[in-house]
Amino acid sequence: MSTTTGVPVVGMVGAGQLARMTHQAAIALGQSLRVLAVHSDEPAALVAPDIVLGTVDDLDALRTFARGCDAVTFDHEGVPQEQLRALVDAGVPVHPGPDALLHAQDKLVMRRRLAAMGLPVPPFAEVTSAADVKAFSADHGWPVILKAVRGGYDGRGVWKLDGPDPELVEDLLAAGTPLMVEQAVTMRRELTAQVARSPYGQAAAWPVVETVQEDGQCVQVLAPAPGLAEETALAAQQLALRVASELGVTGLLAVELFQTGDGPEGLVVNELAMRPHNSGHWTIEGSRTSQFEQHLRAVLDYPLGVTTPTAPVVVMANVLGAVNPPGMSVDERVHHLFARFPDVKVHLYGKQERPARKVGHVTALGDDLDAVRERAALAAQWLSTGVWSDGWSPHDGAAGEGAGYAR
Repeated sequence: MSTTTGVPVVGMVGAGQLARMTHQAAIALGQSLRVLAVHSDEPAALVAPDIVLGTVDDLDALRTFARGCDAVTFDHEGVPQEQLRALVDAGVPVHPGPDALLHAQDKLVMRRRLAAMGLPVPPFAEVTSAADVKAFSADHGWPVILKAVRGGYDGRGVWKLDGPDPELVEDLLAAGTPLMVEQAVTMRRELTAQVARSPYGQAAAWPVVETVQEDGQCVQVLAPAPGLAEETALAAQQLALRVASELGVTGLLAVELFQTGDGPEGLVVNELAMRPHNSGHWTIEGSRTSQFEQHLRAVLDYPLGVTTPTAPVVVMANVLGAVNPPGMSVDERVHHLFARFPDVKVHLYGKQERPARKVGHVTALGDDLDAVRERAALAAQWLSTGVWSDGWSPHDGAAGEGAGYAR
């Protein structure tokens, strides 16, 4: 408990954009999030005053960071199990605990547990040699998906194999990368069911969303998922709530799903994340309780907030670093964006721009999916490239959309 504010102290391991936005939510609750950062120029370290420098491999740094925290949580899953268990053994309230978090750290552990629960997952197998991939394909056909069991995100650590590639498999194994193989899933789209659960056992779920992927990376989130039958949406939420309960998750849980067909039977679990998640950024403006505030409420065992949407349609679009960086400064791009779309909300993470790096996101709200999605896409592309893809010019603006502005 903070002697200055009289409110609990929450520590977040990791200082990326998720920690930065969690800190912003903490301010409204009278808190200042404590952050474990590797470098002082990471996104959260630029804005949060309570920073401890250290790495997740350094137990002494973790202990220093956790001292005085009422709850310790994460903005990434890359914390060694032995370090987590040492904190728990020392009496530190860790949320989620290491037993739960393991299922977000190790894809093979996750697949085995979900399969044992009778939940829908693709056929899979552990890979210890190239022969394992060949044997798996003999039963399930090509293509197959080769995955690094630990680490990997935004399309990294995943390889689609249309036929045997023993050299790739053996090279990865020789480099110390644990591997698994899955059947390639033919899907209509990708969905995410996100829920929160407190240590007391209270749980809450947001509307199921559609995540739009390009090159294995999320570029847009559509909330709620358009055209998703109520029965299927409810089944996805119930699945996520069951996983959270049976794995003992405290805090946020995002269940990434493949939709392969109609009805609840058309849902297949892809991945789990136990932290704030890119697919939940829309909730900052689009839900009565954002994922970041809800995560804080959950890990502190506060009653959870309502998850009602604030608009019929919400679209979040990621701002990615461009291959050819724009000559215009970020400040200028924000100025022009607000002149054209004064209703679009911008979140920039304080990151250096480089190709395909998530440097921010935008959120648009409204009644018509096509119109809202177009605004979000145009805004994100403009911030990324400094180019209006529809050829718009400031002099084309209609009243209320930046007509006649100059800078």
